[in-house]
Formats: sequence, C-alpha cells, structure tokens
Amino acid sequence: MGDKESHNECTHRFIDLANEMKNQGYDPQLISAAMMSASGIYATYTTAGNTGGLQPSGVDKVVMMYRRNLEHIQERKKAEYEGE
Repeated sequence: MGDKESHNECTHRFIDLANEMKNQGYDPQLISAAMMSASGIYATYTTAGNTGGLQPSGVDKVVMMYRRNLEHIQERKKAEYEGE
C-alpha cells in the first residue's frame, strides 16, 4: 500500500471512530475539538518526542501544515459539490 492509500485509510479510521463516538451521544463539536487536541499532541510528539515541546517556529510550521491541509480539503469538497 502506498503513502496515499495509507493516508486515506488512517483518515477514514479516525472518521469512523468519530462517528462511533457521535453515535454514543458525544457532541460532534466536542469530538472535533478532541481530535484537534489529539492531533496537536501527536504532531508535537512526532517532532519533539515525549520530553520536548515545539518552539514558536515549530508551532508556526504545524499551523501552516493544518492550514494547507484544510484548504486542500475545502478545494476537494467544492470540486465534489460542483461535480454533482
């Protein structure tokens, strides 16, 4: 399995988990906020390990990564909507 396929599988597994939590009665906004927190914690871990934290420049890099990813998602959603 290639990187793109692995990425898509991981993404869908997180969405499945979020939907499972929603079906258990958790508020979708709470789930989204928790997923963002978990992502930030994991992004820090992958960059700085368990004992470190991000410097301001590292925070800026992660913020830009999130921004680019969100913009890409919105472009795909828009194209999908226009294609219907």
